Amino acid sequence: MTVNLEVADGVGTIRLDRPPMNALDIATQDRLRELAEEVTRRDDVRAVVVWGGEKVFAAGADIKEMQAMDHAAMVVRSKGLQDAFTAVARIPKPVVAAITGYALGGGCELALCADFRIAADNAKLGQPEILLGLIPGAGGTQRLARLVGPSKAKDLIFTGRQVKADEALTIGLVDRVVPAAEVYEQAHAWAARLAAGPALALRAAKESVDAGLETDIDTGLTIERTWFAGLFATEDRETGMRSFVEEGPGKAKFR
Repeated sequence: MTVNLEVADGVGTIRLDRPPMNALDIATQDRLRELAEEVTRRDDVRAVVVWGGEKVFAAGADIKEMQAMDHAAMVVRSKGLQDAFTAVARIPKPVVAAITGYALGGGCELALCADFRIAADNAKLGQPEILLGLIPGAGGTQRLARLVGPSKAKDLIFTGRQVKADEALTIGLVDRVVPAAEVYEQAHAWAARLAAGPALALRAAKESVDAGLETDIDTGLTIERTWFAGLFATEDRETGMRSFVEEGPGKAKFR
């Protein structure tokens, strides 16, 4: 398999494994979608790490595979490409990307699907599709602009340039930069911390933020209000409030 899933302590690691550069061919894209749907369903997975291994996250699409495709073929395939990445973005659980080495093109777009991005100090990110006479096709024009703003997104997309980890941190493309040897460890620790939290409240928080960004503020407030009230029907809400009253904040053990 070009993508594998390992689950331990409530954390599911979706591991890209297509040496040497984790090129995202069609089979890999489809496997990503399958595993995203699997971790969505599984109750024993409460948070997710997306990782490409110690050397590289993903250097982009399989260019040789794409070169052989004409317009008609890509009209059919482009929806499957976007669906694979959207499945990752819509995992209703906390997702962190552990970025080592290159995250370019589709690799950068995959990282954009996470809620949080931890990058190695030697990481390089970018959307170089313009250098092929193309534009990003797996969500890059949309998710990148929403994350770093339209001006910075256009800079990266128009020029195709790569940004090093320090610049990526400055513009908000990644959230934390750590030594390369610590990337997965820190990503897993972030995920494990949230895996111990209230699953439905985390799902509500993620959906409220993500859905709210796609609509006007009044509709966003309605989404928030609906989730907020709905959580009063959960056992985790009872546990959290009882623990706060009896023991103080931050000591609740959620089931």
